[in-house]
Amino acid sequence: MTTLTITSRGQVTFRKEVLQHLGIQPGDKIELDLLPGGRGLLKAAQRTHGIEGFVGLLAGKSHKKATLAEINEATSRAWADKLGDKA
Repeated sequence: MTTLTITSRGQVTFRKEVLQHLGIQPGDKIELDLLPGGRGLLKAAQRTHGIEGFVGLLAGKSHKKATLAEINEATSRAWADKLGDKA
């Protein structure tokens, strides 16, 4: 078990081995699910870059419920990325 210290500003610094275990790199995001009894589940946020992430969302690989606006934005961004690679 790893013990972390909370600063007076409510911040935590994760040790390198914890970040490596979670597969987290600088700039990545972390998800924290709050559980009953004052517990939490910490995990690396699923990356959803490009069309693969969008397709994964539709394939049920995520529990996120996207609005129509989010779907349109993701579609536009993903296809723009794909077209940019070929230009």
